[in-house]
Amino acid sequence: MNFTELEVLDVRFPTSRELDGSDAMNPDPDYSAAYLVVRTDEVDGHEGHGFAFTIGRGNEVQAAAIASLRPYLLGRSVEAVLADLGGFWRELVHDSQLRWLGPEKGVMHMAISAVINALWDLRAKRAGLPLWQLLSRLSPEELVELIDFRYLTDALTRDEALRILRTAQPGRAEREELLRREGFPAYTTSPGWLGYDDDKLRRLCKEAVAEGFTQIKLKVGAVLADDIRRMDIARQTCGPDVRIAVDANQRWDVPEAISWMRELAPFDPYWIEEPTSPDDVVGHAAIARGVAPIRVATGEHIANRVVFKQLLQLEAISYVQIDAARVAGVNEVLAILLLAAKFRVPVCPHAGGVGLCELVQHLSMFDFVAVSGSMQDRVIEYVDHLHEHFVDPVEVSRGRYHAPTAPGFSATMRPETLAEYVFPHGPAWSAAGAPGPTVSGSGGGRRRDEDDRTDGEVER
Repeated sequence: MNFTELEVLDVRFPTSRELDGSDAMNPDPDYSAAYLVVRTDEVDGHEGHGFAFTIGRGNEVQAAAIASLRPYLLGRSVEAVLADLGGFWRELVHDSQLRWLGPEKGVMHMAISAVINALWDLRAKRAGLPLWQLLSRLSPEELVELIDFRYLTDALTRDEALRILRTAQPGRAEREELLRREGFPAYTTSPGWLGYDDDKLRRLCKEAVAEGFTQIKLKVGAVLADDIRRMDIARQTCGPDVRIAVDANQRWDVPEAISWMRELAPFDPYWIEEPTSPDDVVGHAAIARGVAPIRVATGEHIANRVVFKQLLQLEAISYVQIDAARVAGVNEVLAILLLAAKFRVPVCPHAGGVGLCELVQHLSMFDFVAVSGSMQDRVIEYVDHLHEHFVDPVEVSRGRYHAPTAPGFSATMRPETLAEYVFPHGPAWSAAGAPGPTVSGSGGGRRRDEDDRTDGEVER
C-alpha cells in the first residue's frame, strides 16, 4: 500500500465578528486551519488528517507550504513510513534546502508539523486506538527512537530520556484507568478575550465557576487601567480560591512586563503568559525574577525544542506550554515533554485556537501516563468554540477533559464544515453580505457558529 494523495484546504472561521480570540497583539483574529488529508490506495482504508493553525491572512501561505511536501510522501510505502516516523521526521526536518528556510522554525516547520501529525492520526486509526493510548503503549526504546536529540544533549541525553520513561513504566495501566474514570484537569480562557465588555466578562466568569473550572485566564497588555478594572471584576466574581492566569501575548518589553505585573499583583495572578518576545530567553528569565512569586508560562509561539531547552536551563519559566501545531509535530513534542520532566517543570498546553484542544488533550494524557506520571499543577487550556466542526470533539465537564476513546488524533473535521468554510469560495465567505478578511484586519467570527472556508485545495 502506498500514499496516493495529500489534499490541502484553506479553512477559515470568521471569529473576528464577535472578537472571540481577541488579545493585545491580535485584536481581530479569524481562526483558521491549513488543513490536510493524507490518503492511500488501501481499499476502504483510513485517512490521516492534520492542520496548521493560523489566525486568517497568510493561511494560504501555510497551505502552500504543506502542499510543497507532497513529493516526500506520495508513492511511498504506507507501512514503511508509519513504522519509522522518527526517520521520516528527520528526513523532513533535516532536508538541507527546507532547513534553510528556518532552520526549524516558521512556516515550513509548521507545515512539517501538519504532515507529521496527520501521519500519527493515520497510524492511530489503523491501530484502533486514540493517539494518547497508542503513544502510552509504546516501549521506552520505541519512544526514544522517535526523538531527535541533536542540540539537546547538554540538557537531555538519550540515556536520560530512557531512564525517565523506564521510571514511569510501572503504573501505566493504572494511570490509563484513572484517566478514563476521572479525566484531566482543564482551565478556561473563554471569559477572558480582550474584546469582551465588562458585563460579558462578569457573566462568563460566573458560568466558568459554575461549570467547575478552578482556573480561568484573562488577556491583558493593551491598557493598564483596563487590565486593573477587568482583573478586579474577575477576582470579585470568581472569589479568592479560583486561579486567574493572565496572558500578554508577547506585548511587552522586559521592564514593562515587570512593572505591569506589579500593578496586577494585588489581584493574585497565577501566572503571566507570553510576557515578551518568545525568542527572548534571557528576557523571560529576567521577568521570572522580577515578578516572583507570580509564575511565568510560555510556549505557544516557541519554535522548537532548542528554545524550550534554554528556557528550562535558565529557570525562565514555571510552566511549559506545548503547542501541537507550532513545533514539528508529535515527535518534537515528545522531546519537549522529556525536557520538562528532566527539569521537573509542569506541562500546561496552549489550546487557544481551532482544533488545538482536540490535539493537545492527547499529548497531556500521554505525558501523564508515560512520562511525568503526575497531574499535579497540570491543566489543559479549554476554549469553548468551534468544537462542533470536528468528528470527535473534545468533551469537557466539571472542569475536566474526558479521555478520548475514538481512534486517531481527533483532528478530523466534518465534511460539511470543509465545504462551508473553505476560503474564499465557501458559502460562509461568498454569501452576500458576508464580510471577508481585509488588509485592516476586519473579518468575521462568531463563537460556536462557524465561519468561513475557502474551497481551497492548493493547486498541485
